[in-house]
Amino acid sequence: MHVIGTVGLPGSGKGEAATVAREEGIPVVTMGDVVRQETADRGLDPAKDHGAVAQALRDEHGPAAIAERSLPMIEDRLADHDAVLVDGIRSDVEVETFEAAFDENFTLVSIEAPYEVRRERLDLRGRDAGEADGGESLESRDERELGWGTGEAMERADVVIENADALATFHERVRRVIRADATVERP
Repeated sequence: MHVIGTVGLPGSGKGEAATVAREEGIPVVTMGDVVRQETADRGLDPAKDHGAVAQALRDEHGPAAIAERSLPMIEDRLADHDAVLVDGIRSDVEVETFEAAFDENFTLVSIEAPYEVRRERLDLRGRDAGEADGGESLESRDERELGWGTGEAMERADVVIENADALATFHERVRRVIRADATVERP
């Protein structure tokens, strides 16, 4: 059993890492799905209210709320698989939650890319419309996530993958980490 968690700022490549994991036969638990479900349950627009609902969950249930809601999903997938990738860890408190649950069977991977590269990616995806267009700017998203402790979580990473090159290069880096981690004997 092994759990691989990814952390990184918006547009760094966490979703692409999840794509590689799926290609390698590793199921993915996306923490953002917890927030999307809660947003829908509250009758709000996931495109506009995702960040506000994520903050509300943390305010209402504590900083580990989203990680705690992800644990049953992770355990469910571990029943049929040797490894699971957790996409989108946002804080050091969430890292602590996964370390407590999975101990030495948890590896944290920080995915990092320069601001301008992330901005270009989000622009191409239409994910950084900016406040004038009713969206949320990358600066605001970074500020919110850093406020949750994303920077501290990134500093705690067991592995760092740089993602400023071609997509195929990044995919190969992720593949090497996933394969190496899957073959490591755990005590």
